[in-house]
Amino acid sequence: MKQEHQFAKWFAGVVSVVIVGAVVAAVVHSTKNNTSQSNTLHVVAAENFWGSLASQIGGTHVKVTSIVSDPNADPHEYESNTATARTFASANYVILNGAGYDSWGGKLLSASSSKSRKVLTVATLLGKKDGDNPHFWYNPAYVNQVTAQIEKDYIALDPGDKTYFQQQYQKLQTSLTGYQDRIKSIKKQFAGTKVAATEDIFQYLANAAGLDLISPEPFIEAVAEGNDPPTDSVATFQQQLKSGQVKVLVYNEQTVTPLTQSMKKLAADQGIPIVGITETVQPPDASFQTWMNAELINLENALNANALGQ
Repeated sequence: MKQEHQFAKWFAGVVSVVIVGAVVAAVVHSTKNNTSQSNTLHVVAAENFWGSLASQIGGTHVKVTSIVSDPNADPHEYESNTATARTFASANYVILNGAGYDSWGGKLLSASSSKSRKVLTVATLLGKKDGDNPHFWYNPAYVNQVTAQIEKDYIALDPGDKTYFQQQYQKLQTSLTGYQDRIKSIKKQFAGTKVAATEDIFQYLANAAGLDLISPEPFIEAVAEGNDPPTDSVATFQQQLKSGQVKVLVYNEQTVTPLTQSMKKLAADQGIPIVGITETVQPPDASFQTWMNAELINLENALNANALGQ
């Protein structure tokens, strides 16, 4: 009886080890299936403008989560939480803007290191650093660089679906042509036109469209960083709006302060057309290119209205 009891205990122990091993193997197998056999990459974009582009390139083979997308919030002021931390920890691919725009994302990545996770920091790709204008998505050339890199990264993560990602990338490039051609059209018709903006979010797009952004740099940079602009830059901006040389004022609807509101009112009082733009894709379920094209149509209409009024 004693031997039978000892054998029973030994056998139960063996069974327990086998069961635990099987469960662990099943979990590992399931995890692998989620990232490879199911052909679904879990992608996290810190902001929805990069998320939209990543989703279009990945198609049905990616699941993209965009963290910052609230139309009523200033993305510069976003604060991460435990849910965001979990999302970052489980991602196969993370896209950050960089240049200080989403420093919270870098902290989350440091807190959950992973050798298998791939990270694209747009600022690094473009050779930019903290202190540089971080609104890279408003530069069409930068958008093309970033989308090309996303395609390469997807192929590196899932080489078996290379052809699919290449096809999706080509579809996106064709679709991006519409808004980028509109930028060229604005440049052809309105190159050199003096415009103003309440912050430096418009700087890249103004350059691409050949517009002369005359707002004092200390003013637009300070507003973008959440600081009070130097007094002399405020006075200069006000004088520019009153002088009649500004043809259009571009207004960031997601970074609103009493000072930017006063500049907007001053422009309205002077009969200057005002064009609202946003930091993130609006509405949030629109594609990147649809959002951009809508803003450009508003800009084009404002420039035309000003030209007709002269």
